[in-house]
Amino acid sequence: MFELIQEVVYKVTGKTNITYETDFVKDLELSSFDIMNIICEFEDRLDVTIPERDVWQIHQVKDIFDYMEKRGIVYP
Repeated sequence: MFELIQEVVYKVTGKTNITYETDFVKDLELSSFDIMNIICEFEDRLDVTIPERDVWQIHQVKDIFDYMEKRGIVYP
């Protein structure tokens, strides 16, 4: 899953060197538009829908892991 996150973040933003603790806004200086594009890419790749209200709870890379785990979403 971490490789998928790295790949998606790079594809959407061109940013590299992320860690489990990386904050999308503070560390990567991403805009809300960038974050929404990242979420859309996850939705496409994992064939899921992430409600907008949930998107704003995702601040760090680890939040993506927690979100997916709580909802039983697995990346093959």
